[in-house]
Amino acid sequence: MIATRLIPLPHGITLSCRMAGEAGRPVLMFLHGFPEGAFVWDALLAHFAKPENGAYFCIAPNLRGFEKSSAPPEVDAYRPKHLMQDIAALVAEVCPSDKRQLECLVAHDWGGAIAWNLAAAMPQLMKKLAIINSPHPGTFLRELQHSPAQQAASAYMNFLIRPDAEALLARDDFRRLWQFLTNGSDHPPAWLTDSVKDQYREVWRAGLTGGCNLYRASPLRPPRPGPPHNDPAAAAVTLARERLMVLLPTLVIWALDDIALPPALIDGLADYVPAMQLQPVPGASHWIVHEQPERVAAYLQDFLGPVR
Repeated sequence: MIATRLIPLPHGITLSCRMAGEAGRPVLMFLHGFPEGAFVWDALLAHFAKPENGAYFCIAPNLRGFEKSSAPPEVDAYRPKHLMQDIAALVAEVCPSDKRQLECLVAHDWGGAIAWNLAAAMPQLMKKLAIINSPHPGTFLRELQHSPAQQAASAYMNFLIRPDAEALLARDDFRRLWQFLTNGSDHPPAWLTDSVKDQYREVWRAGLTGGCNLYRASPLRPPRPGPPHNDPAAAAVTLARERLMVLLPTLVIWALDDIALPPALIDGLADYVPAMQLQPVPGASHWIVHEQPERVAAYLQDFLGPVR
């Protein structure tokens, strides 16, 4: 049974959350990406809340700017420090008061960008980290700066920062957003049923500015073609290596057919994440959580181990 709740946080942001399981049990938190919402985790919330799978208290927030969560209009409100503040405050709200620590933070896509940063900066908030097709900032910056293939694969980011991006995405019943989910194909995958489409429409109709602002606030995107711009994007970024290290036990599930995030992004990842278990998955795309939910659940179950 999936419940929904608006959770106000001390710094003035409210997150709309989906949850399953008994409060007070060990907590799993799931972070979604773009152009999705917390509902995409429902199957995993239900799975891990069951006694035979750990009886976890499972929670998936809609990130700021998505669905019914607070949606500040300013681009700067979507910088990493603010996104991290939201999740750190939510951890404090939902974890047992004697621990204030997640059993595991599970994240995909933009949720993974937040999770990588949080695990590096505030590792005390979680025992373990699980990442699904979300590039580590160190390898992503390397590929954006030096790989023409990654620059081409990430070119869509420069569409999403346009001032008219929201209007263009909403046009023709969100035609461009459906193309994200179908990997550019005109034929929807089996998982994208009419009822699931309605769940997406509900999230998108609540507003697209927050999602686009994630891209506008981040310099980790490829250079734009044409004359030089005042926005050098990733070319001007440097990241201190010590701030990128993730020392927690970390599971990385990587679908190898991701057209936007090629497998080169996991090359050298162990240099940043020494306690990593890497699980590459052939024949799966960026949307592996939908395509192969049982496999994702099994990998996570093995990684989590027995619950005390």
